[in-house]
Amino acid sequence: MIKKIDTSAASPAGNQGKRGKATKPTKPAKRKSSAVATDLTREADSAVLERLYSVVQSRKGGDPSLSHSARLLSRGTYKIAQKFGEEAVECLIEAVAGRNDHLVGESADVLYHLIVLWVDAGITPEEVWAELRRREGTSGIAEKASRPRPPQSEKENA
Repeated sequence: MIKKIDTSAASPAGNQGKRGKATKPTKPAKRKSSAVATDLTREADSAVLERLYSVVQSRKGGDPSLSHSARLLSRGTYKIAQKFGEEAVECLIEAVAGRNDHLVGESADVLYHLIVLWVDAGITPEEVWAELRRREGTSGIAEKASRPRPPQSEKENA
């Protein structure tokens, strides 16, 4: 977001126009409401992830010697999931250590490897966004309680 800054007070001429005549003080630029700015940020952020998804999708079946995504996808679900898990653990380590600068990078790695996992599984970002929208505004406790429960084994009932 570009902010318009009133520099007239800092100017040696003060509030004077080109010919030295006094001018009206410049009004500060109106800011968009925080809700609008947040919506624009969300759109931009999801667009980055969707572009990354498209790139990874385009690498599927590609030459593993030319593309890291193609290499991961050629190794199969187990290796992709293993790599995702490693990146998630690295992310957790940085969070616990309080190294936010490293946490940012590890978070990006986690998102990338999650997207590779989605491509491998045939899941699209739109499916994930739809699920997040479905859950939005619902208490996490209520949402979790509404999920179908797998049948209990005889050992668990004992």
